[in-house]
Amino acid sequence: MATDFVHLHCHSEFSLLDGLASAKDLCEVCAKQGMNALALTDHGVMFGAVEFYRAAQAAGVKPILGSELYVARNSRFDRGGGERGAGAYHLTVLARSETGYKNLLQLASKAQLEGFYYKPRVDKDILAAHSQGLVITTGCPSAEIPRLLLDNKLEEAYKVASWYRDVFGKDNYFVEIQNHPIDFIPDLTRKLVDLSRRLDIPLVATNDVHYARATDAHAHEVLLCIQTQTTMKDPNRMRIGETFYLRTPDEMAALFPEFPDALKNTLLIAEMCDFKMKFGEYHLPLFPLPDGHTAESYLRHLCEEGLQRRYGAGAADPLIRQRLEHELAIIHQMGFDAYFLIVWDICRFARERNIWYNARGSAAGSIVAYTLFITLVDPIHHGLIFERFLNPGRLEMPDIDLDFPDDRREQLINYTMEKYGHDKVAQIITFGTLGARAALRDTGRALDIPLAEVDRIAKLVPYNPANPVSLQQAISGEPQLQYNREFKELYDGDPQVKTLIDTAKSLEGVSRHASTHAAGVVITDKPIVEYCPLHRPTKGDNSTPTRTDSRCRL
Repeated sequence: MATDFVHLHCHSEFSLLDGLASAKDLCEVCAKQGMNALALTDHGVMFGAVEFYRAAQAAGVKPILGSELYVARNSRFDRGGGERGAGAYHLTVLARSETGYKNLLQLASKAQLEGFYYKPRVDKDILAAHSQGLVITTGCPSAEIPRLLLDNKLEEAYKVASWYRDVFGKDNYFVEIQNHPIDFIPDLTRKLVDLSRRLDIPLVATNDVHYARATDAHAHEVLLCIQTQTTMKDPNRMRIGETFYLRTPDEMAALFPEFPDALKNTLLIAEMCDFKMKFGEYHLPLFPLPDGHTAESYLRHLCEEGLQRRYGAGAADPLIRQRLEHELAIIHQMGFDAYFLIVWDICRFARERNIWYNARGSAAGSIVAYTLFITLVDPIHHGLIFERFLNPGRLEMPDIDLDFPDDRREQLINYTMEKYGHDKVAQIITFGTLGARAALRDTGRALDIPLAEVDRIAKLVPYNPANPVSLQQAISGEPQLQYNREFKELYDGDPQVKTLIDTAKSLEGVSRHASTHAAGVVITDKPIVEYCPLHRPTKGDNSTPTRTDSRCRL
């Protein structure tokens, strides 16, 4: 690596209400500082994996995918005891290879679906079962070994460290040291260095990044107040300090003058971690075909039947025949015969159960969709163009938007799960973000500004659902967007309002919570966990046992 240091312990906004920076911001700051690799280790999840990977590539930074997992004190299936008060241990885990990435998917998924108790938790049994291809460290001060060392349980700490070294392999295990202005850090560092020397486990330096720049520290403290429902005036509020940003290589070198190898080992780990994410591959579920048929022949068979039902004697019209042949040829050429069979089957099930449905969008231009009774509009009669829907020049999946009644969707999802397998079907997660008005209200509560006053200011932000107005736009006074003059006047004339709005601007757009997408369902050929991590049902929603992470799209 060309740089002198690589950050290997980094949280984005997808460490919900704990990390502040977007993946793009982190990668751009990293590149600007001359660092050409960066790891993402969000708390217990992999929500940001794809977004981070793409942002890193765009910034010319090597992406390293990981997670800061929570490790249960005993079994991940245990509930109660001291787990809630003391909390699960932290563990920094990085994917070294494709095998490691797949194991990380398994760990993150099982933490949600099997181990969730206040936090998504793994345990040592599941870590041992999915240890291949991973690089791990002893973790931050909230990890097991640092806690044992701080409690002067030295022999127990050595025993735990030996277990991790033996399970994950000597070359894949490192003692993590940090240097933040916290009173116990010097003592912890001394004990970690002693452990490193005694067990011959190499050191690695990290900075536990929670925001991109030093100037973001105040906004991050406000974010923590939002998370913990406290105010900045509360002397007991949660805070982590002003040093949890992307320090430069020179800053990191100045922090660890006695341990140059701990800095060099960040480069070593960055070289070791060489997983490359694949894009553009399709993983359509295997549609069960009648004997003697291929997906191509069965699709043609259904279209021929539908052609007679739709057009009757007119089915022999050369224009109609030519259009059908043209579409079937393109569909087969692009490899989407099975896709149309899958959608046809869902629509067939809906019709047989008297479930209303409707297809929207460019799919109405397909005579194949029309003869399969997916769409209801005759594309020939209305002069609709197939290529707007599917075009060999655009290498992308067909997009047939189907509407079903809210109170019948569960029947369709359950049918799909029974047909293709419960492990191959899931709904999609979505993230609520802090919009302009929400950012103002949450920030106002954190700054302890009276709610009525904040609400009045928030309502001055122009409301436009189709094209949301940002706080910066609201301040800029661009005349074409019909701004409320009072909002800008308050910003320019009232210091407290200016502080409120400037702070809210730093939080605007940050992911606040996870929930279930209103419509999206994923169906795959193999268990979904082989492609992306799974999330437990979100609070108040028990309709489906698992959810896919929409930030790890197929």
